[in-house]
Amino acid sequence: MKVVSSKDFKLEREVEYGTPEQNQAVKEIVAAIKKEGDTALLRYTEQFDRVALTPNQLRVTPEELQAAYGRVEQSFVSAIQAAAANIRAFHARQKRNSWMDLQPDGTILGQIIRPLKRVGVYVPGGKAAYPSSVLMNVIPAQIAGVPEIVMVTPPSTGGKEGIDPYILVAAAEAGVNEIYRVGGAQAVAALAFGTESIAPVDKICGPGNIYVALAKREVYGAVDIDSIAGPSEIVVLADETAEPAYVAADLLSQAEHDEMASAILVTPSQSLADNVAAEVERQLQKLPRQAIARSSVENYGAIIVVESMEEGISVVNRLAPEHLEIVVEDPMGLVGSIENAGAIFLGAYSSEPVGDYFAGPNHIIPTNGTARFSSPVDVDDFIKKSSLIYYSKEALLRDGKTIIELARREGLEGHARAIEIRLKNEGKGGDGYGEQ
Repeated sequence: MKVVSSKDFKLEREVEYGTPEQNQAVKEIVAAIKKEGDTALLRYTEQFDRVALTPNQLRVTPEELQAAYGRVEQSFVSAIQAAAANIRAFHARQKRNSWMDLQPDGTILGQIIRPLKRVGVYVPGGKAAYPSSVLMNVIPAQIAGVPEIVMVTPPSTGGKEGIDPYILVAAAEAGVNEIYRVGGAQAVAALAFGTESIAPVDKICGPGNIYVALAKREVYGAVDIDSIAGPSEIVVLADETAEPAYVAADLLSQAEHDEMASAILVTPSQSLADNVAAEVERQLQKLPRQAIARSSVENYGAIIVVESMEEGISVVNRLAPEHLEIVVEDPMGLVGSIENAGAIFLGAYSSEPVGDYFAGPNHIIPTNGTARFSSPVDVDDFIKKSSLIYYSKEALLRDGKTIIELARREGLEGHARAIEIRLKNEGKGGDGYGEQ
C-alpha cells in the first residue's frame, strides 16, 4: 500500500458510469421491457441468468419463503432479527408528522406528509448477495408507512435450489412477501414501467452491478431512485494512538468489496503509516478475497501522511468519504470539524462493519464524494410532502396588492388578475389595478 503526502495524492476521483456499449445495451433492454412486458423480461432472464421461467414462476411463493428457513443456520436467523430490531429503533426516530399552523387571521399553512404507495427494492445476487441490504432498504420504507414493498433478485443466486436462502429469510424477517426472481437492468425496467406480472412502483432502491446502476439512471424521472452508487470507500483518520492492526483490518474490510473500492488512511504519524502498510500486506496474505482487496489497495488505496491533524481534517472534507473512521485519542473532539462524510465511526471499537450490519444507522451511504451534498438512506427517502395553504378573506385583502405587484414584475398578468378580480369583488381593488 503506497505511502504518500497529501500533495502527491489526487483527492478528486473520477468514476466512469459504464462504457458506451453498456449504456446502449441498457437503453435497449429498458425499451424492450417497456414495449413487450413479460415477454422481454423472460427472454432476458433466460439470456443473462440462463434460467427459463414462465410468467407463473416469476413470483416467489410463500412455501419457498418458509422453506428458506430450513436452509440457513438458526444463528443467522437470530442475528438478522437482532440487527432488524436495531435498524428499526434507529429509523423510528426519523419519522416526520404532518403539521398545520392556524394564524390569527384564519389563514392555515402546513405540510402534509404521506408515504410513497409502492417501492421496489433491488437485491443483488451471486458474490454480491447481501441480506443486510434487504433490511436497510425495507425497514425505513416500512417505518415511513409504505403499504406496498416489492423485492426483485436474480433467479439463480442460490445455485440449483434457486434464490439465496439468506436473502429470502432476511426478506421474510423484514416483512416482504412480494418477491420476484428477476435481476439486472430488465428487473429495474419492470419495476419502473410494469409488466403483466409486476405492477410499477414509485421508487427503486438497492445496490447492483453496473447494468443495474445504468438502468436506474435510465428510468429516473419515470420513477424516483435512491442514487447511482459508485464503488465503496473508507477513510480512516488516525493519530499515533491507533492500533495498526485494527486500522489495516478496517481498510481491508472495504477493499474486499471490489477492485474499484477505495481504502485510505490519513495520519500525521509516519510511524503509524509505516506500520499500517506492513499490517495491510500481512493481513492480505490470509484474506479469502485477497485478489480483489489487493487490486483495490494497489490501484485506489493510499496512506496519506499529513503535517498536522488540521491538514488531515481538510483532506477528509475534500474526500467526503462514504465511511469515515476517526481513530484518535479524543475522537469526539474532532466531530465538529467534519463537514463531509456519509457515516462517521468514532474510536477504536467502532469498526465500520458495526455500522454495516448491526448498530442501526443505514449502510446505504453516498459514495464518490457525494457526501458533500447528500445523505444516507433514511425514512425521508420514502415519503412525499404536500404544502397546505388556506388563505382567509382577511389575509387576501391585506396581502393582495403585494401579490399583484410581484406578479406584474414577472410579466405574468394572468397571475395578477386572478388576485385582482377578488379584490375588486370585495371593493378593495384600489387605484391602479384596473384593466391593463
